[in-house]
Amino acid sequence: MERLYVEKVKESASDEVLVKGWVHKVIDFKNFGFVHLRDKTGIIQLVVGKELLKGLRLEMSLEVVGTKVANEKAPGGIELQVKELKVLGKTYYDKLPITVNERKSSAHLETQLDYRYISLRNPKTRAAFKVQQEIVTAFREYLLQNDFSEIHTPKILGASTEGGSEVFTINYFDKRAFLAQSPQFFKQMMVGAGFEKVFEIAPAYRAELHNTYRHLNEYISLDLEMGFIKDENDIMDLEEGFMRHLFQHLRKTCQKELEMYDVNLPEKVEIPRIPLAEAHKILLEKYGKRSPVGNIDAEGEELFAKYIKEKYDSDFVFLTAYPVKKRPMYAMPDEDGMTKSFDLIYKGLEITTGGQRIHDYEMLKENIKKFGFNPEDYGFYLESFRYGMPPHGGLAIGLERITMKILNLSNIREATLLPRDMKRLEP
Repeated sequence: MERLYVEKVKESASDEVLVKGWVHKVIDFKNFGFVHLRDKTGIIQLVVGKELLKGLRLEMSLEVVGTKVANEKAPGGIELQVKELKVLGKTYYDKLPITVNERKSSAHLETQLDYRYISLRNPKTRAAFKVQQEIVTAFREYLLQNDFSEIHTPKILGASTEGGSEVFTINYFDKRAFLAQSPQFFKQMMVGAGFEKVFEIAPAYRAELHNTYRHLNEYISLDLEMGFIKDENDIMDLEEGFMRHLFQHLRKTCQKELEMYDVNLPEKVEIPRIPLAEAHKILLEKYGKRSPVGNIDAEGEELFAKYIKEKYDSDFVFLTAYPVKKRPMYAMPDEDGMTKSFDLIYKGLEITTGGQRIHDYEMLKENIKKFGFNPEDYGFYLESFRYGMPPHGGLAIGLERITMKILNLSNIREATLLPRDMKRLEP
């Protein structure tokens, strides 16, 4: 008999089915018991005789053959009268470190992360990663539909991408190397290599000395770069289109998971575009909030998101026109001393940085010098701009951050399978 996932049992034409999963709950009566069996798709109620019930413990893995019976009070409106039950995986604990069968785990987040292989058995905890999976699927799907090519670039580099101190160094035989802060150099090179439009979904590494609810030292970056653009607005247009596609995709593929988190995604996505200087003025006049020069801090992001929600009924806002000194060396400068760059703020948190890049060889070479770097240290990257590099731009979306905000999670680690931060290197 072929195994059925729990979500397929009710619609199956067979009266007798085989299911496999973990013991989620045991309710012991005098002559029989109910066992809730959990697999990756859901929970089904088993009606188990007294003899078969003996020795069953929470989180044992089982194989069960049973007959389907309708029961409105059972999860999913159906239960199985068990005929055969086999223990596939025994348990060896004195006490479970985390209670799995709570609707939402009551264990401290650090405990959940210590025992990730247990905490992820909770259906709601794991649901966040189904949503995350579909974010990745939607990103890939949307870009492939728009003539992008998927690429895979090195994560061990001979020079840091962004410069500065926020970079991890490693020993690479007899040389010093760096973990990639982003695939920036490579995706620009691939635009010029003839791919024109490229994207990558891969880890990025930032040696930031932050230990907050919103920071990780290793995260998944959804990167794209496209050539032959007019300006940074082409990139913002593309991202706005992606957000519409994403929400539509999640409504189709993750309705159950969104309901677990009480999330209703908007049908309409129209994103205001506001220069950073104007945002500073609004924050000061409306909230008495002074912002750091050339930037906006976490409190400012939250206050400005509140303003945007009230004025535009949008959870999103593009902040544009950042100063040259606050952007990387490859950011395209504007005539007024700003850059053709942007951040996307979603529910009070920056989830995207993007913009137009410098595509002229001499201009890029001089800009590298202005930032205090040696152009010779960026030889292979700079060299690629000698050969007719077209106007181009791109962006990077933090996967964990967008997952966190879609589901209204309180900590980015809840949207991270196995977090790496300042204090955590395992599991």
